[in-house]
Amino acid sequence: MSANADGRFDQPPDIAPTARSYPGARRPDRSRWITSSGPRIATYEWGDTAAPTILLAHGGFDFAGTFDVFAPLLADQGWRVVSWDARGHGNSEHSALYSWQADLRDTAAVLDSASPEAKAVFIGHSKGGGLLLDLAHALPHRLTHLVNLDGLPSKNSWPDLSEHERTKMLRGELEGWLDHRRTVADAQRKPGTLEELAARRHRMNSRLSMQWMEYLVTIGAAETQDGWRWKIDPVMRFGGFGPWRPEWSMQRLPGIGVPVLGVLGLQTETMGWGTKPEDVVGNQPPIFALETIADVGHFVHIEQPRLVTDLVLSFLAEHRADPQ
Repeated sequence: MSANADGRFDQPPDIAPTARSYPGARRPDRSRWITSSGPRIATYEWGDTAAPTILLAHGGFDFAGTFDVFAPLLADQGWRVVSWDARGHGNSEHSALYSWQADLRDTAAVLDSASPEAKAVFIGHSKGGGLLLDLAHALPHRLTHLVNLDGLPSKNSWPDLSEHERTKMLRGELEGWLDHRRTVADAQRKPGTLEELAARRHRMNSRLSMQWMEYLVTIGAAETQDGWRWKIDPVMRFGGFGPWRPEWSMQRLPGIGVPVLGVLGLQTETMGWGTKPEDVVGNQPPIFALETIADVGHFVHIEQPRLVTDLVLSFLAEHRADPQ
């Protein structure tokens, strides 16, 4: 399981200053644990507790620390920004099994812990954008706006599966996960120096600076006797969100009843979806704006945090809503 650097859950999740710095990055103002269907989830906040709430969801194999520049920019404009480490990521506890549905339950638990009655603005990046699309359908009375940051996966040919085929796919997903789980039951993340872990991550996020990568290591990894190790559960694997297909998120987009902003980075990179503006045509909800940034990749909020902040705040101002 994961927790603070010393393995303890009797103290709030660690938000202490890090051994590396990055321009504009600021650790959260507060942190706490919440319990969601078993695992303890590390939850963080920036901004005034009395301010209207933004629920901010990170992508797969990330953690809330990836918002350490973007979240403070929003908080400084009068918002209470709430994020969390998904189960198996960052400081949150590891789980025996992982699923899209479990992540949705965790997301709802974080929302309830932060804003049990009031509505919130939902902002999600990548996988987090897909989760919040689903949560917007499940809890339409809990949000005022939805902002999707490069989290609209698309394929030219979407699956059109019968119920029988969906059941077969579910079985295949579960069998594949259990087979994988058995082979890595005692696995550990590969250790290395801080710089080595930063270099590994940089191979997947080549558009981001090494200074940013080293900053992330000090938050998302723990220093052990044999070096630094990422705190992400070693049993997790890319694409392990099932039973789920990324392109299903696009199919859910038209049913959102609140104002929706989509932000796409048009530079192709390893961890991105490769979605083009034309992929979104025909799938817009009733109130929708699409912003594309030609010279930005998948991590739009990290490459251009101020630009994306301005886009979000302008959209919220244009489509005002009572958060209560």
